[in-house]
Amino acid sequence: MGASAKIGAMTGQARHSNALAEAAEEAARVGVGGYDRHVFLCIGPDCCTPEEGAAAWSHLKKGVAELNKRDGSSHIARTKVGCLRICRLGPTAVVYPEGTWYGGLDPAGLERVLRDDLGGGQRVEDLVIGENPLP
Repeated sequence: MGASAKIGAMTGQARHSNALAEAAEEAARVGVGGYDRHVFLCIGPDCCTPEEGAAAWSHLKKGVAELNKRDGSSHIARTKVGCLRICRLGPTAVVYPEGTWYGGLDPAGLERVLRDDLGGGQRVEDLVIGENPLP
């Protein structure tokens, strides 16, 4: 490897190292490592329309923010995803670490998951489509 190639590789490594440090700072800022529960919401477009997915995401963000403000509550993270591989009766979601999978999350169903499961720790049995708890 020539001198200019070595310098280029070192510069690339430094950029990568800086980017990793910045990503680690952002992860710490948003609380990675401090979550008690994490909900992933599929926003379509295969399981639901983009409009339904966007509305569900907006509702989930607001609901989780309210839950996270409660005194003594566990910290809940939320992430929107493009596919949870169910592709039917969406929006769909999975809540970890319990691994409870929900389908058919129309506004009323999503509100029940927010209130009963995320807020109260009780599964919403009639919306459960599967389970895969983490060890």
